Amino acid sequence: MSFQPRENVPQNLHQQQGVNHLNRVLGYAHLVEVDGHATVYLSAEDWHVVADTLFNMETPDSVLPQNIQSYRRKDDEQVIELKTSDGVIDLEMM
Repeated sequence: MSFQPRENVPQNLHQQQGVNHLNRVLGYAHLVEVDGHATVYLSAEDWHVVADTLFNMETPDSVLPQNIQSYRRKDDEQVIELKTSDGVIDLEMM
């Protein structure tokens, strides 16, 4: 049996998954938002995928959801802060 590469598999599935997580976070954050601030908890694995996408993969801003205006790590790099047009979202690990 010989190995045949799969066709139609995105080259950077990890990055694409990170963007998908960010879109889900943006869709959910308004449900837990209080006075313009939301905290969203992700599994450790999902948090690391998002962190890789934002900080380790040279992801172009054009690929990220448009609502994200800026992002940074804070609290000894344990929290990812997203600033959006609607407020601030902190991403924390469960």
